[in-house]
Amino acid sequence: MSAGISVSTGTLCAKAGPGALHTLSITTHFLELVEFPGSYFRPKTTHQGRRALPCVSFRSLTLIRRFRYRPILTGLLFLLPLPTVAQVDRITGKPFATRSEIVAPHGMVATSQPLATQVGLAILQSGGSAVDAAIGANAALGLMEPTGCGIGGDLFAIIWDAGTGRLHGLNASGRSPIGLSFGKLQAELADLGVSGIPAHGMLPISVPGAVDGWFELHERFGQLPMGEILEPVIRYADTGFPVSELIAHYWARNVPVLNSQPGAFGKTYTIDGRAPAAGELFRNPDLAQTYRMLGRGGRNVFYRGEIADRIDGFFRENGGYLRKADLEDHHSDWVEPVSVNYRGYDIFELPPNGQGIAVLQILNILEAYDLAAMGQNSPRALHLMIEAKKLVYEDRARFYADPAFADLPLEGLLSKVYAAERRDLIDETRAARRVDAGNPALHQGDTIYLTTADANGTMVSLIQSNYRGMGSGIVVPGLGFGFQDRGQMFSMNPKHPNRYEPGKRPFHTIIPAFVMKDGNPWMSFGVMGGGMQPQGHVQILVNMIDFGMHIQEAGDAARWQHLGSSEPTDSLMTNGGFVELETGIPWQTVRALEQMGHDVRSGNGGFGGYQAILRHPETGMYHGASESRKDGQAAGY
Repeated sequence: MSAGISVSTGTLCAKAGPGALHTLSITTHFLELVEFPGSYFRPKTTHQGRRALPCVSFRSLTLIRRFRYRPILTGLLFLLPLPTVAQVDRITGKPFATRSEIVAPHGMVATSQPLATQVGLAILQSGGSAVDAAIGANAALGLMEPTGCGIGGDLFAIIWDAGTGRLHGLNASGRSPIGLSFGKLQAELADLGVSGIPAHGMLPISVPGAVDGWFELHERFGQLPMGEILEPVIRYADTGFPVSELIAHYWARNVPVLNSQPGAFGKTYTIDGRAPAAGELFRNPDLAQTYRMLGRGGRNVFYRGEIADRIDGFFRENGGYLRKADLEDHHSDWVEPVSVNYRGYDIFELPPNGQGIAVLQILNILEAYDLAAMGQNSPRALHLMIEAKKLVYEDRARFYADPAFADLPLEGLLSKVYAAERRDLIDETRAARRVDAGNPALHQGDTIYLTTADANGTMVSLIQSNYRGMGSGIVVPGLGFGFQDRGQMFSMNPKHPNRYEPGKRPFHTIIPAFVMKDGNPWMSFGVMGGGMQPQGHVQILVNMIDFGMHIQEAGDAARWQHLGSSEPTDSLMTNGGFVELETGIPWQTVRALEQMGHDVRSGNGGFGGYQAILRHPETGMYHGASESRKDGQAAGY
């Protein structure tokens, strides 16, 4: 045992990452303790494989009294506060609050891009519906954030129809090409020397469902003509828009990886072979022309007409499998949202092929615990939430698949009895290293998120994605958009429910959410970000329902995510996975989680993107929130 100074921190970095709150939780204290091996100043490697800025790991760093440390320690002692909890320096006195809620009486739009928010708000003010505003904002995001979405991807939505007092769910995800059999795909993968479906190129491409989703939504709930909805976005595509700092960063990461793919990726998405810089104007005249065609010709021009013909020809010429027949056969499905009640609130998600029911399963497990009494970010509360997530994600890996191809035990997965059985497996003092899927009773039966609300009370919760970043990298010349790589989420295990099959929807990570209270609409919200999404949904709901935060505080509060669970692609969890924590989570919690056996690491930018609109039950006012980790903006009138 050696005397020294231990600095426990998640934020002793050169610069806070995009996922960090603007608060430092740094504590210095004099202790005698054993130096933990492997704890030192070094550049961290994130789970995505990229190099992060030099940080101190979350594991306690003991600085032994040696001469070379004294200048560092002197600086730390002068610069760092000495309290044992995060310093409360916000005007509200709450360390997790960074901004006020946005409040407006008539309508509201919340997206991850201020210009897209303004497009949606202008549509509302012109007499458009919440659905019109959602389509316009989504079209703008497809132009301005091609690093996460576009009309080459898929879409899911939940709509509260104020006129009928009903919730509607839309699954606008596409299916795999009919002409690509399991055996043919196996042969293609063998030629590439890989066992799983790659992220880029022709093989992970499925039918883009977003455009059909727009028109399905518009036919039921639209007010303005589609051409009028798309007009402001067409102007931005023709004349240019300034690229934000965050999107420029994501763009620069995609270009070197995707620029070599066949087609027009470089012509469409680079400026002289490079990604656009922050603040630089970027134009996409090809996408402007595609949007004009959609405004004039409707969905048929995309799935049966000129655009379909160009897609078919390009894929035939370049060894792809997507055909016009696949586009012609595509259709979206109206589905019933599924729900559980959590402490008096009805939480709605969409059924698989997405992962929304993971949120409901986690909440069912957590409901038996008094999280409010434990305290926000307390070791016990975080431990129980992480362990519940591990259990549910094993079910997610085992059962979630396209219900048209697999028997899905939906009722069993969502039952309170099953939740109790799974809850009994949680050790409240130790982190699980291995977790198995349960046995529920079988009953037959990167991404953007945005939300809008109009003066009539209709609310839209919509999520849309390319899957990974800019997708497959395949861009048909002249069309101005890339194709998604969602097919990578199929399993190549022939016995798995999510195995690849022609004409099948792959497992999806993107999930919109909606909350009802006493039969009335309460909140439309979502958290984009792959496997973080169910974890993010749960944290938002627990922050609001258990810990009493308002809609913006709930999103600003520091987040955690557990990584390394088994996946529907047939990969398995090893050694319990690991936990990433944002800054702002107290060092005492970090230490306690480590002592429980959690592998705790710092993260950089992978904690999701949140947008939300709440309808106040007493005033009827809309309250909006947006993501401080993104370029989010909520605006109303």
